[in-house]
Amino acid sequence: MAPRLRVVLGRAWAVARGVAHWYSAINGGQDYQRYVDHLRRNHPDAPVPTVRDYWRERYAEAERNPTNRCC
Repeated sequence: MAPRLRVVLGRAWAVARGVAHWYSAINGGQDYQRYVDHLRRNHPDAPVPTVRDYWRERYAEAERNPTNRCC
């Protein structure tokens, strides 16, 4: 592979990763891990919910307490 093509493909791949990270962030992709980190740091004795339980509770809370949101 030509060095110039390798540089172009590397930059394109970096842009694609950046877009994927941005999309994940606006859709809450890191929320579960952030919550687990919070629990371990501030509430070490609290049980850590599964990913499925976390999202189930999060959506249930959003239905119980609706706020201004886009969807």
